[in-house]
Amino acid sequence: MRSGRRKALDLSSPLAAMIDKLQEILAGIRAKVERPFRAIKRQFGFTKVRYRSLKKNTAQAQTLFALSNLWIARRKLTASASG
Repeated sequence: MRSGRRKALDLSSPLAAMIDKLQEILAGIRAKVERPFRAIKRQFGFTKVRYRSLKKNTAQAQTLFALSNLWIARRKLTASASG
């Protein structure tokens, strides 16, 4: 749901309050799912595919997702290594 339509909901209505709560939960899930894609696009520059074969593109994307997991967890990893 777009933010303008969500703001227009009348929260005194039980149905509208339930829809608002559902949209809040979905936004949290969406944020967690989109974070690795942001790391891949911004940190590693993966905006377009490089190869012609699906096998090579899949291998590159899987490698980049593994790297993005390390990139996202880097603070936890460095804190545990130093402490």
